[in-house]
Amino acid sequence: MARLVRISQEELDSVRKLYESVMSYACHGLFFREGMVLADQLVKGLGPNQDPLAAGRQMIVDRGWAEDVAFTDSGARVRGSIEVSPGSEMETCHRLRGILSKVLEAKAKQRIRLNEVECVSTGAKECVFEREGSS
Repeated sequence: MARLVRISQEELDSVRKLYESVMSYACHGLFFREGMVLADQLVKGLGPNQDPLAAGRQMIVDRGWAEDVAFTDSGARVRGSIEVSPGSEMETCHRLRGILSKVLEAKAKQRIRLNEVECVSTGAKECVFEREGSS
């Protein structure tokens, strides 16, 4: 049985800032890939008739990545992302973007990449993720 660890929102934000101080914004791609890896086990464990979106939403909420997720035709809308850092100049939910992309890939059975087009970190009411090229 895999063990789970707890990390606070402040600790997660400190890690993001540390990586940005060393790698600038290049680390955002690594955070995205990290999110995809985190969702990989969920996707591999899906049963043949299990809905990836329902399972993905449940995992995201149960593990504390967000308070709620609503999948849309173009991506997802998220309330209460753990990666939010109010006052940031740009979107900050890179790992969540990777998790959501992987879950949507499992549903669509094709490569999907999401962009975060609105973020609470920059003053939006919720975090909005849309498929690349859909806007």
